[in-house]
Amino acid sequence: MNVEPTSIQGLFVLTHDKASDFRGSFERIFCSKEFSGLGFVDSFVQTSTSLNTERYTLRGLHYQIKPHQETKIVTCISGEVYDVSVDIRPNSPSYLHWHAEILSSTNLKSIYVPEGCAHGFLTLHKNSKILYQISNIYISESAKGVHWNDPKISIKWPHKPQVISERDNNFVFLRDLNSPLI
Repeated sequence: MNVEPTSIQGLFVLTHDKASDFRGSFERIFCSKEFSGLGFVDSFVQTSTSLNTERYTLRGLHYQIKPHQETKIVTCISGEVYDVSVDIRPNSPSYLHWHAEILSSTNLKSIYVPEGCAHGFLTLHKNSKILYQISNIYISESAKGVHWNDPKISIKWPHKPQVISERDNNFVFLRDLNSPLI
């Protein structure tokens, strides 16, 4: 596995090794020994998938507040997405910076998203399926979000979302906050 740092502290692009033969291929997405050696979270308590049937579906920008913050490994296992992470840690040198990466079922990449980052994606193909490995249990009362089109963050989305939930479209704008996000 190749580990590439980004401009956001603790956020990494992971490129997986692929073994191929006449049967097809095999890729390892996670190895606790390897992650531990890198200083990464090496225990994940929840694995989830998200199937998005329509192109230009937007999900996010999601995060959980303390004490239920979570680290995630995000992998596209079918289709292709424009994956975005935003640093929402007020004391971080990369506060409100964002990083985007194309994740697809063919490019062998995952994103390691640390606690304190909001995460979302825009599907670029129909039937895009995302696999999440998550370090903490989902607690609905701790689930929060930032508006996907917040001008203080200014994410450059490759296309305007065509499918978005009411919840995601009604997340807070930073200008309307009276306290830190996390």
